Amino acid sequence: MVQHASVPDTRPPSDVSPAVGLVGLAALLAWVWIARDWAGIAEFWGLPGPREPLVGQNAAIAGLVFITVPMVAWSILVDKVHLRPSTGIDWSLGKSRKPDLEMSLTKIAGLWATWAILVALYCLCRWYWAGNYIYALKVLAVMGAAMVVLSVPYVLWLDRVMKNPRDHAWHFGAMLFMRDDWDRGEVLKHWRAWIIKAFFGAFMISIVPVNFANVVNADLYEFLSNPVIFAVVLINLLFLVDVMVGAVGYIVTLRPLDAHIRSGNPFLGGWLAALVCYPPFVWGILGNGQVMSYEHHVEQWHYWLAGNEVVLWLWAGLLVCLTAIYAWATFAFGIRFSNLTYRGVLTNGPYRFTRHPAYLSKNLFWWCSVMPFLVVNQSPVDAIRNTFFLLCVNGIYYWRARTEEAHLLAEDQKYRDYYAWMGRNGLITAPLTRLFAKFTPRPRAPAQPAE
Repeated sequence: MVQHASVPDTRPPSDVSPAVGLVGLAALLAWVWIARDWAGIAEFWGLPGPREPLVGQNAAIAGLVFITVPMVAWSILVDKVHLRPSTGIDWSLGKSRKPDLEMSLTKIAGLWATWAILVALYCLCRWYWAGNYIYALKVLAVMGAAMVVLSVPYVLWLDRVMKNPRDHAWHFGAMLFMRDDWDRGEVLKHWRAWIIKAFFGAFMISIVPVNFANVVNADLYEFLSNPVIFAVVLINLLFLVDVMVGAVGYIVTLRPLDAHIRSGNPFLGGWLAALVCYPPFVWGILGNGQVMSYEHHVEQWHYWLAGNEVVLWLWAGLLVCLTAIYAWATFAFGIRFSNLTYRGVLTNGPYRFTRHPAYLSKNLFWWCSVMPFLVVNQSPVDAIRNTFFLLCVNGIYYWRARTEEAHLLAEDQKYRDYYAWMGRNGLITAPLTRLFAKFTPRPRAPAQPAE
């Protein structure tokens, strides 16, 4: 782990404006309202089509566009992210630099070959051809066709203004053409980034329609009178915020928006810790899987608290708050959310209090909602097993956090400063750092030579 000689006096500034995520959140809430009240809106404006709520898969994907446009517009018009040095772009070069067709075609060939290989991998992996993934592949097919066409003018335009046009994609293309000047490290960075986009992007798109339909179809009649309904509706809405903003993050990885993937996590442990939490691996390992199942013979929180109205409302509020922190930790990224990547440093929002607010809130939510230590069959063995395996899941998320930190510490001085500052001043991180320090052996002082 990187050692820090000093702690900065102030928290380093964030690379992401808090307004971007708030704009996306407002747009998402507006789209949900439009979808729920579409019958009345269509009737008022005399629009063609059915007079019913928009709950279909296409409406959910349209919502992604609806929230992406204002976030991108804010990023460019207000935050002016396209002018940041971290984009690697000098816009003045477009006036003087002549097009280098050979270089651009090499990059385009690298991108097209990458997408062809990813299509082959989608075809080989069986889990993409069942359930929610089928619609996700249809969306990706449309997006892929557009990318093939638009990549030509985009690359030709961008290469004119990039300070170093020979990026990761160019090195992969140069390797395919068996040039002598490609770099293996750059090719690995290229593939880490695209595997992350392909794997997690498909997953996020696959779950957007389900979450969207749950929210649009939610029955609000008992919302303010039943604590269980109150919690379910708000938790579904907050999960929708998480998945929709997260999906945008995997799609909008464009350099002119300073949202490009600068590097993927190079540590095998980081990949293992992350992938085990997502399909198809999670199906047989975590939760109700057969390896680390912590939900055997359990009931949800309201089963155990039934009959105590006050406690039910308090517990519902607690679960909603934990989910809200989780969603906040996602939309605080704006258009830059993604797993296993370095896309700048985020230091505001919930990241003012702890370096991993999403992991902390998510794991606390599981303890409070599942209550693995309470089982309906009264078996102490099942209670112990459930508790033990949820602790194992907590350990996996701690492992994820440490590997992510190792990646970012190696990439950016700003993150090193943020890491050090949070260890001293973070509301949650600082006490935990002091607690862990008590159990961490200190290095021995070097022996003094005898006089």
